Amino acid sequence: MPDRRKDAMTDGPPLFRKVLIANRGEIALRVLRACHDLGLRAVVAYSDADRDSLPVRLADEAVCIGPAPAAKSYNNIPAIISAALLTGCDALHPGYGFLAENAYLADICEQVGVTFIGPRPETIEQMGDKAKARQLMKEAGVPLVPGTIEPVQTLGEARKAAAEIGYPVLVKAVAGGGGRGMRVAMSDAELVRQLPVAQAEAQAAFGNGDVYLERYLSKPRHVEVQVLADAHGNVIAVGERDCSVQRRHQKVLEEAPAPGLDPAVRARLFAAAVKGAKAAGYVNAGTLEFLLDEDGQFFFMEMNTRIQVEHPVTEIVTGIDLVKWQILIAAGRELTIRQEDCVAVGHAIEARITAEDGDDDFRPGVGTVEMWIAPGGPGVRVDSHMYAGYAVPPYYDSLLAKIIVWGNDRDEACARMERALTETVISGVPRSAPFLRRVVASAPFRNAQLHTGFLVEHADELSPGRDASENTAG
Repeated sequence: MPDRRKDAMTDGPPLFRKVLIANRGEIALRVLRACHDLGLRAVVAYSDADRDSLPVRLADEAVCIGPAPAAKSYNNIPAIISAALLTGCDALHPGYGFLAENAYLADICEQVGVTFIGPRPETIEQMGDKAKARQLMKEAGVPLVPGTIEPVQTLGEARKAAAEIGYPVLVKAVAGGGGRGMRVAMSDAELVRQLPVAQAEAQAAFGNGDVYLERYLSKPRHVEVQVLADAHGNVIAVGERDCSVQRRHQKVLEEAPAPGLDPAVRARLFAAAVKGAKAAGYVNAGTLEFLLDEDGQFFFMEMNTRIQVEHPVTEIVTGIDLVKWQILIAAGRELTIRQEDCVAVGHAIEARITAEDGDDDFRPGVGTVEMWIAPGGPGVRVDSHMYAGYAVPPYYDSLLAKIIVWGNDRDEACARMERALTETVISGVPRSAPFLRRVVASAPFRNAQLHTGFLVEHADELSPGRDASENTAG
């Protein structure tokens, strides 16, 4: 969809000489395309395992930053900084995952004169600590789920806090993400069991075992607000996304706008997100995530200080290129989009296609893609680094492709997504597309009966064999 907004791509301070893309897969390709659209040269940093990847093949330059394990390549800050300096890059885009929300990388970039395409190091650090982020949002007047502001250190502190909050409670890692370091306790006895498990998991995953407690909402919707903020004091809420369809706290389907959201609630969400971003002194693209209850009350969860996997659904319904704006804002350009310009037109849905068997509890797998036929037709966009012959490495996230559809309304978008997933053919590796097709075709999804426990609640009706017309190849 063409960019319908005035975006002043050619006005303002000069852009960068060359951008280092410190990531892999579809997001590396997405950033590469944005750079080329802006007339910028880009260098893709890659590991040995990604030597033959599509982003490497299409880059202006590519530089190997280490062996396959992420700790020795994509999470290796000295190697990444060296790659930027040796190739003459004056900017670095971290994508998502890996080091995208690493304050130390952003700080080192600043020290060596490489612009980090993202927020300031202190902002990343503050918003990455969920206890600090909650305190900041509380002071800014953004609604919070009832819970502790400071981490709980002992079982005694946790039991006292839980009694005040009221069961059930959610134990969450202060430095967490992706559902790690997160446990539900329905009672005091469960809290005694779950607290040390959550602390140990948080320590192992993030090097920080601190946890906090908040009230557990049984069937909330996960609704997030995309913001853009420049260095000139302008902050806008671009739009909201519903990301409620999840498995083990990992999103699998996202859509924009959030279906059935009352306009008054949307306006309050946008106002809260802008208020929160301003309180954080935020600059660049970011996302504030909220839980929405059945009464239309919403509560701040966390802020992601990077581009989101699901950003395309917002791009499609608003016509705003978020990745381009990340680059422009980092170069000092002022936002020319105003809040009144951020109006969703139609409806968009994204399906994450992973190298996982959706019919076997999402069992991951690796191998070589023998056949890849992407869907097409009106209203279909595919973001993928995959090709026939591509060897899926075992070292990284299993995302293969994102299928994004647009329709004039949600019914048309659902129909197009079902068609697109039917057309999708991937062989040689496990794939989640058949399962996601059943989700989109199901009556509860079509009726937008969405909440974070959707897949668990409807597990029986989404089981294999419920659809005899399913494309077994794809």
